[in-house]
Amino acid sequence: MDTSVARPELLLVADAVAREKAISREEILEAMEQAIQKAGRAKYGHEKDIRAIIDRKTGEVRLSRWTEVVEEVENEASQIPYKIALKIQPDIKVGEYLIDPLPPIDFGRIAAQTAKQVIVQRVRECERNRQYEDFKDRIGEIVNGTVKRTEYGNLLVEIGSVEALLRRDELIPRENFRNSERVRAYICDVRKEPRGPQIFLSRTHPAFLAKLFAQEVPEIYDGIIEIKAVARDPGSRAKMAVISKDSTIDPVGACVGVRGSRVQAVVQELQGEKIDIIPWSGQAATFVVNALAPAEVTKVVMDEEAGRVEVVVPDDQLSLAIGRRGQNVRLASQLTRWDIDILTETEESDRRQEEFRRRSAIFAEELDVDDVIAGLLVTEGFHTIEELAFADPQELAEIEGFDANIAQELVQRAEECLEKQHRSLDEKRQALGVSDELVELDCFTPQMLILLGEKGVKTLDDLADLASDELIEILGADAIDEETANAIIMQAREHWFEEEGSEESQNKE
Repeated sequence: MDTSVARPELLLVADAVAREKAISREEILEAMEQAIQKAGRAKYGHEKDIRAIIDRKTGEVRLSRWTEVVEEVENEASQIPYKIALKIQPDIKVGEYLIDPLPPIDFGRIAAQTAKQVIVQRVRECERNRQYEDFKDRIGEIVNGTVKRTEYGNLLVEIGSVEALLRRDELIPRENFRNSERVRAYICDVRKEPRGPQIFLSRTHPAFLAKLFAQEVPEIYDGIIEIKAVARDPGSRAKMAVISKDSTIDPVGACVGVRGSRVQAVVQELQGEKIDIIPWSGQAATFVVNALAPAEVTKVVMDEEAGRVEVVVPDDQLSLAIGRRGQNVRLASQLTRWDIDILTETEESDRRQEEFRRRSAIFAEELDVDDVIAGLLVTEGFHTIEELAFADPQELAEIEGFDANIAQELVQRAEECLEKQHRSLDEKRQALGVSDELVELDCFTPQMLILLGEKGVKTLDDLADLASDELIEILGADAIDEETANAIIMQAREHWFEEEGSEESQNKE
């Protein structure tokens, strides 16, 4: 019996489909083999291992049944005992297959339809995989496409033979596109999903603005000018920080172009979005000042630990620095990645004077000195009684208006005041019932011990039962971090392990 049939037309079909769908001929032939296998299993039994092979040169189709040789049969349809297989093929081994050729299938209407569905499905999968492979490395590029249709405000954009999604929230406000209109957008994400690759576009992404400038400014494309940061309020305003690697080239001027030609080309694409181009600086304070342009800044105070910066501006520059609905300061904050607080010179002066009065009053009351001496201490930079208690009397005596006796007396009074405060706090701790064991840990200030006592944490066991986030909540995030909290709790739990160890040793005895 002839167990194969030559079908040269299969090769012609495979070549034609491969050219049309831009996928490989081999993938089309594999899809055909799967279709023939499915038809074979429908005829001979779905539980059987039926395989089809198409000769890549002649188009000859060979259908066969594969039976695995095993020691113990679990599936009689696709497996055969080793002892029986030896009688059929003496040199066969366990794990190999007996291959029985099958006669070619006469495709009926239903079988042909099933085969067509399998081939179409496989071709679609190959096409989707190709599309994903083509676009997965194109994230961050700008593409031109045509609006195919609109669904609930979202645009389906055709890029070649691929559809991409431009969501409504990724469109610039008040921007409308009609079907068949050209649109330029930024590829922000490519995902591989069951229904095919999903390509997501954006016109509001900060990188879209940067890529547009790279297309308009040759110096950016060549790497001479680098865009360091971008912040956008899409459709309204944007800020972009640039730096030049060539000292002879002005980065801001190059991006603006002759009579603003380069920046205007980008502004038109972004529906009139105003763009502030500022020079980037490695000095955080200078960068913040530049970012707040066009407002003038008179003073900058940085708090690196908190990531905050306090900016003082002239009274008449406040509205300009904040911007409409806080837009200018918000964009500057996004650009510099610092939290920016803006004060006028009057507000800053009033606050400084209030702080001076408050600290002077504390020194005058606690040290029993007059306002002049208290004011001199604050002016010299003393913030707390504790700082004064640990000060060097000789350095203190060098302050104008002080002598050695006054300096010694001030330090002594500060020490006595500090000791009195500690005694008062210790009495309060004892009244709350906080044990000395917590004091001996040497991890907490007197104020912290009182906070613990007020929350019912009075013994080592109470502390050991806490989680790190609970301890941080009691003491405050400014007073303790997670790593320190974990270390303190583990230290409090050490006595548990010691007790367990002693109990185990006693049991062994």
